[in-house]
Amino acid sequence: MASEALHVIAGDEELLVDRAVGEVVAAVRAADPETEVLDLAPGGLEPGRIGELTSPSLFGESKVLVLRAAQDLGKDLTAEVLGYAKAPAEEVVLIAVHHGGAKGKALVDGLVKAGARKVTCPKVTKTGERVDFIRAEIRRAGGKISADGARNLLEAVGNDLRELAGACSQLVADTGGKVDDVAVARYYRGRAEVSGFAVADKAIEGDLGGALEQLRWALATGVAPVLLVSALAQGLRGLAKVGGAPRGARAAGLAKDLGMPPWKIERVQRQLRGWSGEGVAQAMSAVTEADAAVKGAAADPAYALEKTITRIVTARSLR
Repeated sequence: MASEALHVIAGDEELLVDRAVGEVVAAVRAADPETEVLDLAPGGLEPGRIGELTSPSLFGESKVLVLRAAQDLGKDLTAEVLGYAKAPAEEVVLIAVHHGGAKGKALVDGLVKAGARKVTCPKVTKTGERVDFIRAEIRRAGGKISADGARNLLEAVGNDLRELAGACSQLVADTGGKVDDVAVARYYRGRAEVSGFAVADKAIEGDLGGALEQLRWALATGVAPVLLVSALAQGLRGLAKVGGAPRGARAAGLAKDLGMPPWKIERVQRQLRGWSGEGVAQAMSAVTEADAAVKGAAADPAYALEKTITRIVTARSLR
């Protein structure tokens, strides 16, 4: 059937495109492990070549033809592909990979009209989309992660989808499936900013045990105390900024005024539910003292940080 023999993969997110191609090839090879896969680019094709590759084989071997950069096939080759699509060979599966733009759209439309299965792989550009991608990757690998954990991982690894996919797979393998903030901080222990923010988030959320655990791990792996104090200060400044905004205001509307992304404002809004203005002020005072302590005023910076975190958690309960 045409729907099984013809596929269009449209988009410019390379990882997703490669996966979509791989899934088709895997399905074909599941039925016939000896299937030949030919990866073709427009520059290596001449008129008539598609006809040669799709002509019946003497021994009936199955083939998968992957036409890369199909938007660049040109008029003659496009006509040849569309002509073939009207009566595709039983033993051949054709995959047209198109970048998703307007160029070569007639080929995509013609293949879809002929019954091709279409998969779209648009570029993942927004933070929320990347967070969704991470959570889906973790589930795909058999694990589970919260939205906040996914954002921490995104901050640690960066925006490249291949690197994110690799990190997700590794984390699930290392943790047995439960990927929490502690696991993210442990795996990326060399990234001081991630470890510091993990400590700050736990303290601001009132999780004394979790904050102290994160603190000890960060110090044990070489994170400088001054960076940890900086993360605590940034977290509390975020509370003060968002707490001073009009009540009920939406994160998207506040983003420009506060200089923070909407997802981070939403996170701070959730953290604020346990805080009063007096509590934030006392916590900021504790961090100011900690800053002086880790810069030389205290004999034991680790103890000073533990004391500061305890004071922050205590300040959270002030009403």
